Amino acid sequence: MTATAKPTSTPAAGARQAEAFPRLTAKQIARIEPHGRRRHVETGEVLGEAGAPVTKIFVVVSGRLDLVRPAGWTAEQTLSFSDGMFTGERSILAGGRFLARIQATTPCDVIEVAREELLQLIQTDSELSDIFLRAFILRRLQLIDQGFGDVLLLGSNHCQGSLHIREFLTRNGHPYKFVDLDTDADSQAMLDQFHINAGDVPVVICRGSVVLRNPTIQQVADCLGLNPTIDRTAVCDLVIIGAGPAGLGAAVYAASEGLNVVMIEANAPGGQAGTSSRIENYLGFPLGISGQELAARAYDQAQKFGARILIAKTVVRINCDQKPYRVLFGDGHGDPLLTRAIIVASGVEYRRLAVENLSRFEGAGVYYAATRMEAQLCADEEIAVVGGANSAGQAAMFLAQTAKRVHMLIRGDGLAKTMSRYLISRIEAHPGIDVHARTEVVGLEGNGHVERIAWRTGRGGPVQKQKIRHVFTMTGAEPSTKWLAGCLALDQKGFIKTGSALTPDELTDAKWPLRRPPHLLETSLPGVLAVGDVRSGSTKRVASAVGEGSIAVATVHQILAE
Repeated sequence: MTATAKPTSTPAAGARQAEAFPRLTAKQIARIEPHGRRRHVETGEVLGEAGAPVTKIFVVVSGRLDLVRPAGWTAEQTLSFSDGMFTGERSILAGGRFLARIQATTPCDVIEVAREELLQLIQTDSELSDIFLRAFILRRLQLIDQGFGDVLLLGSNHCQGSLHIREFLTRNGHPYKFVDLDTDADSQAMLDQFHINAGDVPVVICRGSVVLRNPTIQQVADCLGLNPTIDRTAVCDLVIIGAGPAGLGAAVYAASEGLNVVMIEANAPGGQAGTSSRIENYLGFPLGISGQELAARAYDQAQKFGARILIAKTVVRINCDQKPYRVLFGDGHGDPLLTRAIIVASGVEYRRLAVENLSRFEGAGVYYAATRMEAQLCADEEIAVVGGANSAGQAAMFLAQTAKRVHMLIRGDGLAKTMSRYLISRIEAHPGIDVHARTEVVGLEGNGHVERIAWRTGRGGPVQKQKIRHVFTMTGAEPSTKWLAGCLALDQKGFIKTGSALTPDELTDAKWPLRRPPHLLETSLPGVLAVGDVRSGSTKRVASAVGEGSIAVATVHQILAE
């Protein structure tokens, strides 16, 4: 089946397919050619191998190129590129790796365009920019829907590690195929093929050959080549720590204004907002948008302007007494990043339930996100959502679409003080949601997976046990600043103090070296700013975080000019 001959059931689907696999006009190809080189390709020649770095795309002038799955995959279909079409998908923006082999089926004439030239073309030619970006994004979405990629995940829906890896791949928009070892009839053959035993699960198979047994997220990211190579001897203009809404906003504005930007994210773009099933009060989206989709759009937008983004990298320290600043990573590998300015956008984390055996069930019945993946796990079951803020309300409404019943457990007397009115009205009107006020979880029971939860209503009230296997906890937030202790001035709750909130004594203790006071979002360390939820006194809203990210970039320009 070719990319241009894929059957479509509706005119809208046909139009979407045409956007994903467009044919360039002769005039458009003529504008591309100065940015590349024309070459002839013989039948059978491989232009890109699965797992190799994506350093170029190919515009087909004549002939046909095929996209071939890696060895070990069942070739359910073949995507093809003929006259006027071009290769590539979202991984070209990040400098990732080929998901499959690109091979000539017939003799071809192609224009080879290097990634750097492609990015320049995207930034300077608005028509071609729209064509390329729309195609790259839509192709990635199709690959995800079809499970067409370079990752095979063997695991279980009842396994913490499996869920953690699935969440990582899903939130980073990387296509994969999941094989549930508990239900898949052919799973034993796969276990035998790769010599896998029960202690190895979960197992990630990259490109049909590289086997990762019970891997860390960083090992998965490294195997997939999610991160671009960065010259650690060069000094960046700006390093952004955290890819939530504030960090992504800063990256888009900074890169679009010509700064040399590197952004570092420990897990996946979007931060806490990226786990939200639906955001309805963000400007410009009257029908709402999922946090993951909003983050994905911003992630692509930042890379469009040239920002480089490192995924599954944990920052453990920044030096506080030397310039350029040095950003050190937790993997212990490689030199630190050197930078003239830093924006800390490390965000917050949901508070953990005060239950003794909580760690046993995190990822095995206790979740901190409510996405489609989690919704599938608890379809037609009774579930509990712990928390009374907007994130908990959005989760309850989303999960109620598939769950048998949703129990909202809140510590307060009601939702009015912590939740938007539109969400309260929907929750009150929904027949499948029960709100339990002045209630908290006091116990979890189960053998490897949550089977029952215990909650208490009212101070000193009786403990009730319920047969609930899935608990979504969204109970307030704690700042991700432990790695900054002793370097920046923090408030009593651990949030970063900035601007006029810094007292003279705090600036004296920090040995503030400048005659001017700190700028609005500047911390007790000159050239280091804090934005979004991690900042003391910030408004905990997506729109506010994005706004702070953009404001911070204006301040960075001032600092770099000093």
